Amino acid sequence: MKYLSFLDKIPYSSLIIGAVLMGLAPFMPMPHSIEKILMFAKGELTKPIDIFDLLFHLSPVLIIGLKYYYSQKMSGAK
Repeated sequence: MKYLSFLDKIPYSSLIIGAVLMGLAPFMPMPHSIEKILMFAKGELTKPIDIFDLLFHLSPVLIIGLKYYYSQKMSGAK
Protein backbone atom coordinates (compact mmCIF):
# COMPACT_ATOMS: atom_id res chain seq x y z
CA MET A 1 0.00 0.00 0.00
CA LYS A 2 1.72 3.09 -1.27
CA TYR A 3 -0.17 5.58 0.84
CA LEU A 4 0.95 3.86 4.06
CA SER A 5 4.62 3.62 3.08
CA PHE A 6 5.43 6.50 5.44
CA LEU A 7 4.84 4.06 8.33
CA ASP A 8 7.89 2.06 7.23
CA LYS A 9 10.07 5.14 7.71
CA ILE A 10 9.09 5.67 11.36
CA PRO A 11 11.15 3.48 13.71
CA TYR A 12 9.34 1.56 16.43
CA SER A 13 11.67 3.03 19.07
CA SER A 14 10.51 6.57 18.31
CA LEU A 15 6.88 5.51 18.37
CA ILE A 16 7.26 3.71 21.69
CA ILE A 17 8.95 6.72 23.29
CA GLY A 18 6.22 8.96 21.89
CA ALA A 19 3.51 6.60 23.13
CA VAL A 20 4.90 6.58 26.66
CA LEU A 21 5.38 10.35 26.79
CA MET A 22 2.02 11.20 25.20
CA GLY A 23 0.18 8.53 27.15
CA LEU A 24 1.46 9.78 30.48
CA ALA A 25 1.39 13.53 29.83
CA PRO A 26 0.82 15.55 31.96
CA PHE A 27 2.56 13.49 34.61
CA MET A 28 0.93 15.23 37.60
CA PRO A 29 -1.69 14.97 39.06
CA MET A 30 -3.11 12.30 36.69
CA PRO A 31 -2.29 11.57 33.03
CA HIS A 32 -4.99 12.76 30.63
CA SER A 33 -5.29 9.41 28.88
CA ILE A 34 -5.97 7.57 32.14
CA GLU A 35 -8.41 10.28 33.23
CA LYS A 36 -10.28 10.08 29.90
CA ILE A 37 -10.37 6.26 29.95
CA LEU A 38 -11.90 6.41 33.44
CA MET A 39 -14.42 8.96 32.17
CA PHE A 40 -15.24 6.60 29.28
CA ALA A 41 -15.74 3.69 31.67
CA LYS A 42 -18.16 5.79 33.74
CA GLY A 43 -20.03 6.99 30.65
CA GLU A 44 -18.94 10.60 31.20
CA LEU A 45 -16.87 11.02 28.03
CA THR A 46 -19.39 13.10 26.10
CA LYS A 47 -17.70 16.41 25.27
CA PRO A 48 -16.01 16.54 21.85
CA ILE A 49 -12.91 18.15 23.37
CA ASP A 50 -12.52 15.22 25.78
CA ILE A 51 -12.89 12.68 22.95
CA PHE A 52 -10.32 14.59 20.87
CA ASP A 53 -7.98 14.76 23.87
CA LEU A 54 -8.18 11.00 24.37
CA LEU A 55 -7.51 10.30 20.69
CA PHE A 56 -4.66 12.83 20.68
CA HIS A 57 -2.92 11.25 23.67
CA LEU A 58 -3.41 7.73 22.30
CA SER A 59 -2.41 8.56 18.70
CA PRO A 60 1.13 7.10 18.97
CA VAL A 61 -0.39 3.82 20.20
CA LEU A 62 -2.78 3.82 17.25
CA ILE A 63 0.12 4.45 14.86
CA ILE A 64 2.09 1.57 16.39
CA GLY A 65 -0.94 -0.67 15.86
CA LEU A 66 -1.29 0.41 12.22
CA LYS A 67 2.43 -0.04 11.56
CA TYR A 68 2.41 -3.53 13.08
CA TYR A 69 -0.79 -4.58 11.30
CA TYR A 70 0.43 -3.49 7.87
CA SER A 71 3.92 -4.91 8.39
CA GLN A 72 2.36 -8.30 9.20
CA LYS A 73 -0.03 -8.02 6.28
CA MET A 74 2.79 -7.19 3.86
CA SER A 75 5.09 -9.93 5.16
CA GLY A 76 2.30 -12.47 4.71
CA ALA A 77 1.60 -11.25 1.18
CA LYS A 78 5.13 -11.95 -0.04
